[in-house]
Amino acid sequence: MESRIETKCIHEGWIPGKGEARQLPIFQSTTFKYNTSDEMGKLFDLEAEGYFYTRLQNPTNDAVAAKICAMEGGTAAMLTSSGQAANFYAIFNICEAGDHFIASSAIYGGTYNLFGVTLKKMGIECTFVDQELPEEELDKYFKPNTKAVFGETITNPTVSIFDFEKFARLAHAHGVPLIIDNTFATPINCRPFEWGADIVTHSTTKYMDGHGVSVGGCIVDSGKFEWMTYADKFPGLTTPDESYHGITYAEKFGKGAYITKATAQLMRDFGSIQSPQNAFYINLGLETLHLRMKKHCENALAVAEFLERNDKIAWVNYPDLINSKQYDLAKKYLPNGSCGVLAFGIKGGRDLSIKFMDKLNLASIVTHVADSKTCLLHPASHTHRQLSDQQLEEAGIAPDLIRFSVGLENVDDIIEDLKQALEQI
Repeated sequence: MESRIETKCIHEGWIPGKGEARQLPIFQSTTFKYNTSDEMGKLFDLEAEGYFYTRLQNPTNDAVAAKICAMEGGTAAMLTSSGQAANFYAIFNICEAGDHFIASSAIYGGTYNLFGVTLKKMGIECTFVDQELPEEELDKYFKPNTKAVFGETITNPTVSIFDFEKFARLAHAHGVPLIIDNTFATPINCRPFEWGADIVTHSTTKYMDGHGVSVGGCIVDSGKFEWMTYADKFPGLTTPDESYHGITYAEKFGKGAYITKATAQLMRDFGSIQSPQNAFYINLGLETLHLRMKKHCENALAVAEFLERNDKIAWVNYPDLINSKQYDLAKKYLPNGSCGVLAFGIKGGRDLSIKFMDKLNLASIVTHVADSKTCLLHPASHTHRQLSDQQLEEAGIAPDLIRFSVGLENVDDIIEDLKQALEQI
């Protein structure tokens, strides 16, 4: 019988044998010993499973990846050094110079820059689209060389819900996978594979860690996308890899092909491995994720309702609010709650937003989100400081937008902090 997700948070990944450590050990070693040259040679030929160098794989990391994989309902997963690395690997594993992919324009600014600037320098083109466009409009953006569609379950920082089924239909009609960054929702509140997604990424730095102590990322493959059916589109998976003795990943590894290639090829060459120590911290965070997400959502809804009633607030965007235009999508895809992050604007614009933030005592102004401690950020003053108001609007970010990440403190204390700050502006 398959365990429920709350049990998976605690028990998946590391199952100790007789006399082994009950808690996941930290394998703090760069290398692993074998008795014969042939034993190690089989690892380099991908003929046997095991570890030889932590830059590619590590037992602590693999245990945590297996836990996240089980929580998402996937078939294989790998950890990376950051969420940014996870999104880069997810795309670069199937795209090369001359290829094209489609992404929602509402994604996190760092990912937007990665796709629109850095990957462009590598010869990979990304078209950013308004995720709220109807299917017939979105369909026009697909090209013969389109290799993937990318979106976020809940967008950062605008807190909008991605319509999985709409984009899954479009992606699959064109023979490409749908890749979803599920960082804000986590598999506790949404499992994108159940709605047609093929690959999921995470910044484990956020709710999965939950305590602001470790940076990391993860990629999970559903194993559902039939790479060989679209062999001409994905030669990296469907034709021999001469750097690994002519192995064809999709033929040799089946449902494990995507993650095997990402590990054996990309991690080998780029080395964006997560440290075993950070993986250990994330595992501790995962054990309480199901408890924390429920409380984050409860607190965030109470805060959103308070802000909605305050006459100094211009607008509030939180999908779980009954008045939200995202409410129906939220109830469809995230019936147990969305996340602890909301966005709102202060009447008076950018300058008053800064004044308001400086008056807060409990909430911290930090470049972080999805944490046990309440924190906030004003993109126009911080992460997107270089942009004019017009450029901010074009990027879908209102100049007065404040990203507010509701923590696990007593919600009355959070609201009182907001109230006293608002009274001073």
